[in-house]
Amino acid sequence: MRYTISALFILMMSCLTVFAQTPSPTTNHTAKGIVADTVSNVKLENASVSILQAKDSVLISYTRAASDGKFNFPKLAPGSYILLVAYPEYADYVEQFKLDGSKPEYNFGTVKLSLKSRLLQEVMIKGTAAQIKIKGDTTEYDAKTYKIQPNAKVEDLLKQLQGIQVDKDGKITAQGETVSKVLVDGEEFFGDDPTLVTKNLRADMVDKVQLYDKKSDQATFTGIDDGQKTKTINIKLKEDKKKGSFGKASAAVGTRDFYQGELMFNTFKNKQKLSVYGTLSNTGKTGLGWNDNDKYGGGSDNVTYGDDGSVSIFFSSGGDELDSFDGRYSGQGLPTARTGGAHFDTKWNEDKESINGNYKIGSIEVEGTNNSININNLSPTLSQTTLSDQKFDNYLFRQKLDGAYNLKIDTTSNLKLTFGGTLKESDTRQNFNSVSRRNDTLQNDNVRELTTDGNQKLFNASIFYNKKLKKKGRTFSVNIAPSVTRNNADGFLKSTINYYDRSGALDSTTNIDQYKVNDLQSVLLNSNITYTEPFTKDFSVVLNYGVNLNNATADRRTFAKTVANGDYNRQIDSLSSDFKLNQLSNQAGAIFNYKKGKTTLNFGTRAAIVNFQQVNRINNMRFDRNFTNWFPQASWQYRFSQQKSLRLSYNGNTTQPTIDQVQPIRINNDPLNITLGNPDLDPSFTHRFNFNANSYKVLADEWMNLYGSYSFTTNPIVTNVFTDTITGRSVIQSFNLPNRQTNNFYGGLWYNRKIFWGLNAGLNGNVNGNTFYNMVNNQENRTKAYSYSIGLSLSKYAVKKYDIRVDFRPSYNTNETSLNPERNSNGRAYNLSGGFNIYLPFKMQIGSDIEHEYQAATQTFADPFRRTLWNASVTKTFMKQDNLRLSLTVNDLLNQNTGFSRTAANNVIYQNTYTTIRRYFMFSISYDFNHMGGGVAKN
Repeated sequence: MRYTISALFILMMSCLTVFAQTPSPTTNHTAKGIVADTVSNVKLENASVSILQAKDSVLISYTRAASDGKFNFPKLAPGSYILLVAYPEYADYVEQFKLDGSKPEYNFGTVKLSLKSRLLQEVMIKGTAAQIKIKGDTTEYDAKTYKIQPNAKVEDLLKQLQGIQVDKDGKITAQGETVSKVLVDGEEFFGDDPTLVTKNLRADMVDKVQLYDKKSDQATFTGIDDGQKTKTINIKLKEDKKKGSFGKASAAVGTRDFYQGELMFNTFKNKQKLSVYGTLSNTGKTGLGWNDNDKYGGGSDNVTYGDDGSVSIFFSSGGDELDSFDGRYSGQGLPTARTGGAHFDTKWNEDKESINGNYKIGSIEVEGTNNSININNLSPTLSQTTLSDQKFDNYLFRQKLDGAYNLKIDTTSNLKLTFGGTLKESDTRQNFNSVSRRNDTLQNDNVRELTTDGNQKLFNASIFYNKKLKKKGRTFSVNIAPSVTRNNADGFLKSTINYYDRSGALDSTTNIDQYKVNDLQSVLLNSNITYTEPFTKDFSVVLNYGVNLNNATADRRTFAKTVANGDYNRQIDSLSSDFKLNQLSNQAGAIFNYKKGKTTLNFGTRAAIVNFQQVNRINNMRFDRNFTNWFPQASWQYRFSQQKSLRLSYNGNTTQPTIDQVQPIRINNDPLNITLGNPDLDPSFTHRFNFNANSYKVLADEWMNLYGSYSFTTNPIVTNVFTDTITGRSVIQSFNLPNRQTNNFYGGLWYNRKIFWGLNAGLNGNVNGNTFYNMVNNQENRTKAYSYSIGLSLSKYAVKKYDIRVDFRPSYNTNETSLNPERNSNGRAYNLSGGFNIYLPFKMQIGSDIEHEYQAATQTFADPFRRTLWNASVTKTFMKQDNLRLSLTVNDLLNQNTGFSRTAANNVIYQNTYTTIRRYFMFSISYDFNHMGGGVAKN
């Protein structure tokens, strides 16, 4: 028998299931007793009494003591159990017991509880708080139960949480999905860029970390799942950390002219937050985050069909035909980045009103080289090998402003207004040199130069109003979202192609010297009305209807030089177009929701009828298209307990052919690859099935997550690539393949628990693959690509002593084509990484991390790839809180950071090597300041 404080019971009961397991009809064992005060023997009526399963602390049964203090648990199965008794102001009582055939009844007699005040006068009792609670769909981590190093950031805390992984670039993955939102006390912080939270906020400010699937505003309001979810982390701050200021300043200089600087300042005052930051670097650090460009640009420059059935024009900063730069940096080339931003949010009027605003400004320039080998299998006996060298120098400047205003009009209605605007300027310079061979014979060579100057203006807004009606569960909401995009760009294409005959002798030469001008505009208005109606307490329906309008123009002109004066004023009509697009979409849907007990069921469909009209005002060619898109969906979730759940889901969608596939705009930025349209294309339909299961055992600190997905597409749209075996030029056209279906799948298992010596061990496995088709010179080709991997990780963490981690992940990749089955790109690979930090006397630290990557040779590529990246550092801290740091670091100690990648698509296998940042030494100084909670915080 032993005592623990009542806080342990409160935390444990939050983690454990509130549902009692249904006893087996054959059970006949009982447990009983009486709850009373130790000194007075007064019976404690309504004392909480629980029976837990000894092996994993799962709740078996639960009751309260009667007026005479008695409790009784009938119909228990044989086994080992834990009795847990709790009463306000009293210390908890815990006792293990066992039921078997020889002892069908267990009588505890009088269970005597002691007042905490009396107990604590004699002895100090320490209880370990539960690290994880599972509340419905939310997994909550108690930050104080995890040990962190002084001045650690939120990112360092996340790396310790079970089920969450953070890679070297700060990307967060949880339960197999990418986390795209990190909130602070439920509010957005610097917009939707997670790294601006994880790299900015201090870990010692965090009270709780919550992981959940954030529902749409509509689903959050109605409580009815509409299938729209975003994997989200919410950082809940400690109450005493919501007032004061904190920040960081750092500067670093290194060999080979490398440098890096960073400044962050934050001031919090209750419900008001103000933050600013700035960075300057040429070491690959492109700011605290630069990944919201996908939302406000960087998409393909064509007309696409959205999930809601609408048609939209997405503009990149210069048009795909001009190969513009969108601001992404993925490790290729040498970058120079300058970024800054500010964030402000506050609440007032008894929290009925709030605003949230962000401003970001920055520029990035990337220059480097990219060398590629592309092997195009044309038949079992014929292949085309292209060697290409690229030099690039790309620049992008961007400003972005966004904000939101929330108003609680009354207890039944709310209004939310959002807006966002972005300005971009880009400058792209690219040079290509390529040589192609048919088997071993020279086929063609190409020298090509592309230059682009562009600017882009984007604005979007939304108005969302919702109201709860008199009947419980009956709601009404309206959402209106306008947006405007303007994109201008101009640039030059210069190309010289030499063609060779079958013997390898020069046959002909083609020269191209053209000037291109783009003027693209789009005005969209999306609207949606939603009504929810509860049929019963457990069954309801969501009805929605929306109208979407899109008016856009795309004026593209290509000019050649005039012989007389050498000016680019002779328009090439075959490469010029002036499209006007008008589109009207009507969509409606009904989603049914059933929720009772441990089961949640959701099913329904949406449909969109789209009328599309496009006119080329240069040649008066008209293109009309009317179609219907279907979007069925269904999901089922069963929660066995708060620690165990299973979710299955299905969704389907129609995919319409894009305008470029049906009626393409002629783009000749690569004259060796020409696209033709196919007006007879039909839509394809994709079915997707997903599952997710998780389990957590509190006392064992054991977490397991199993997830997977399978999808297949009927009547798929595939490409037919006709490659001239003499010249090497390819003509690409899309068409349907009605007798085939493509498929894609992925799955994974993640398992983590504490083992001997305090080590944290993780085991994870992943498998993914796809089967797809294309045509090569009118021959059907099936490609199967699969990847298998398994990972083992070990880590241990001791505050101000050391932290160490080791990860090992072997994998095997396959890529086989039916067109050339004797030649594949199958090969094994592995990744071994590890790192440590050790705290030495005199406030010294040494640290190192190493990563070794290996890819074996394949039938296609005879040479294996090996690379070892080794970084090391020595640090000295000063001041009482260790918040002044001097560091000497070395990046890529072995000087092996060679950019390398292998990929495959259809019947083509690609291998790229590119410029990366190599070895350098750097000296840095940084200072963290923290004045939260009314004083200087202690680490």
